[in-house]
Amino acid sequence: MSDTAVLEFVETPDGPFAILAADDGAVLSSGWTDSPERIVERIRPDRRPSTVRPGTTDAAAAVRAYYAGDLAAIDDVRVRQFGTPGQHAGWAVLRRIAPGAPLSYATFAAALGQPTAVRAAASVCARNAPALFVPCHRVLRTDGSLGGFAWGLDVKRSLLDRENPSLL
Repeated sequence: MSDTAVLEFVETPDGPFAILAADDGAVLSSGWTDSPERIVERIRPDRRPSTVRPGTTDAAAAVRAYYAGDLAAIDDVRVRQFGTPGQHAGWAVLRRIAPGAPLSYATFAAALGQPTAVRAAASVCARNAPALFVPCHRVLRTDGSLGGFAWGLDVKRSLLDRENPSLL
């Protein structure tokens, strides 16, 4: 990975959305904040870029399209994540969850081949740095309640409502 990354902010109905991308355009971290520090801190310390500069990203267009109603616009945005093989497997499953069809943490754990590892599945979501592009917001508690979300339950509820208004 390059030592330099580009940071862009996009205004959304859910507040400012920050995108931190490597020089090759892959999203390293993203989320609903106006804090550069908070976005960088989502990346493992040994993988953080040494220099973050303001700039533009290809991913910003996907965010705008998603909020304009093209829910599939985020699907092909390249991401780069740093984690264990199990985390990478979980992040791949998250990218396959269809908008409007969230999974429970238990179903997510089962999709990972570990149906009793619900806490581990939740941990995969918690360690997901490129939020929205790897849609961890599409995982709910077994009872249908929201559970946690790094960017706040109001944002999670808004995203799920955007993807399926009859869900919540």
